[in-house]
Amino acid sequence: VVMVYSASAVQAQAKYQASFWFLVKQLAWAFMGVTLMLGVMRVDYHHYRRPRLVWSLIATVVVLLLAVFFFNPINGTRRWIAFGPVSLQPSEFAKLVAILYTAAVLEWRMHRVNDLGYVLAPIGAVTFVLAGLIVREPDFGTAAILIGIVTVMVFAAGLAYRYLFGTVMVLAPVAAVLMLGSDYRRQRLITFLDPWKDPLGDGFQIIHSLFAVGSGGLFGKGLMAGIEKLYYIPEPHTDFIYAVIGEELGLVGTTVVLACFALIAWRGLRASVLAPDRFGALLALGITMMVVLQAFVNISVVTKLLPTKGIPLPFVSNGGSSLLINLVANARDAMPTGG
Repeated sequence: VVMVYSASAVQAQAKYQASFWFLVKQLAWAFMGVTLMLGVMRVDYHHYRRPRLVWSLIATVVVLLLAVFFFNPINGTRRWIAFGPVSLQPSEFAKLVAILYTAAVLEWRMHRVNDLGYVLAPIGAVTFVLAGLIVREPDFGTAAILIGIVTVMVFAAGLAYRYLFGTVMVLAPVAAVLMLGSDYRRQRLITFLDPWKDPLGDGFQIIHSLFAVGSGGLFGKGLMAGIEKLYYIPEPHTDFIYAVIGEELGLVGTTVVLACFALIAWRGLRASVLAPDRFGALLALGITMMVVLQAFVNISVVTKLLPTKGIPLPFVSNGGSSLLINLVANARDAMPTGG
């Protein structure tokens, strides 16, 4: 929340005449998220595998993903359902619902996990419907994260590794077509390969992201003292907030952030291993992968290890839907009754 304020204060003052605009909104979402998280921690997670609840959640998410197309686009995309100053991003909810559904189906049909028609067909159908709607927004990065999470869960459940090669052979051409078949995605790939070819155009954002990370040194320039957030990096409080951390808090600050995600990964995988049943293990694994994969992609984009994608940094980037879902999903104390 502190870094959201530091990264957004100047732009919020210019746009809304209130430097605390994004700070107040993020604090409100954080309060709501923590409140819901404390409530979820008191619920036995086995309730979440009931078929009626699972299918109701899937239907709700599909409706929300369709509803975004009836709202005005923001920055050329239709990813949000906006009501005045409040907006929701259904794709964030879709990831958690896909995890719940996959964990439930794998537990119900674990005895025939290598029966592709019996196990993978229903999981694949729901996953690709959700991912397809997200791609249409367009949001290729979130769709890829969703498919990646489900893939990890399926193979962790015991699917034979000989199917891994087949999965890659199927998904790779689809990903290539989606990336190269769209003008803006193709341009992002070209920019990633050589951002200096157009330093004042498409390469501007990633070049200044690297300037921010590199200029921070060991301890950074100090909180609120960053320069690159001042209209050099567009929307620095969202997808590129890690660059602001690098400039203002230096290598020490970015390393602390990485250590926090490593801790989340360790605790999440530990929760998965120690879970008393298969559903709990897969649920913990899926939620952990949701956080870790997003963090990996976001930090890789900021440091030019991957092409630019609109993936927020979990728990850190400005964005109410992302913060709310990650807080609720990581309520790990919800143990079975009597457990």
